[in-house]
Amino acid sequence: MQQMTPQMMGYDRAITVFSPDGRLFQVHYAQEAVRRGATVMGLKSKDGIAMIVDKRISTKLLEAESIEKIFKIDDHIGAVASGLVADGRALVDKARVEAQVNHITYGEPISIEILAKKISDHIQTFTQYGGVRPYGSALLIAGIDETGQRLFETDPSGALYEYKAVSIGANRNTVMEMLENRFNVGMSLDEVILLGIEALYKSMESKGEVPTIEIGVIDAATRKFRKLSEAEVKDYVEKAGVAKPGVEPAKRSSEE
Repeated sequence: MQQMTPQMMGYDRAITVFSPDGRLFQVHYAQEAVRRGATVMGLKSKDGIAMIVDKRISTKLLEAESIEKIFKIDDHIGAVASGLVADGRALVDKARVEAQVNHITYGEPISIEILAKKISDHIQTFTQYGGVRPYGSALLIAGIDETGQRLFETDPSGALYEYKAVSIGANRNTVMEMLENRFNVGMSLDEVILLGIEALYKSMESKGEVPTIEIGVIDAATRKFRKLSEAEVKDYVEKAGVAKPGVEPAKRSSEE
């Protein structure tokens, strides 16, 4: 991170004050919180969308089921969060409310693009007013509707991007490099899941860790979101050839 001079420190105190080089430092710090968060990714395929996350188990005494990083927003939409856990959960709750409001108002499921824009607009308002701070979390929002398969990334600044495949959180660059080299939209859902697991493992390989993985999928045929069971995830990990039993998880920050 850039070292700040005493002159720059004055622009570090409030969310609403730009620095001379056009930065909002509090937004920049919120983006840094996401970069230090759990490694997560979303990948489109010819027959669905997969979302994969390293759950970051900090101790073997922790019940792994109590850590939730992949969330169901609506029957046809899922989301995965990276960064500050509590902020991500608040954004997920907001997304769920927006989806239900659309059901009640219009009698139909919400468009993935409209939902992603509503969440990004909500995030952006927290970069405009004094007395608040930016959300220290980013979401990948994925779903299938009449327009096809959609995968969006939100950002603490309120920016919104759509991808074919994307990763956020720690080790993003390593994962994105592998996806750019090997991903293509003609792959099957099984193939993108195996690629995602391999990319996740490669990004952590230097630490001698085995990722504790959670996977969510949206099938193109049914347009239904579901989380894979522990047995299904284990089967994919074995197929990917990355499991190394006996390696203890590394300690991580509880905020990730």
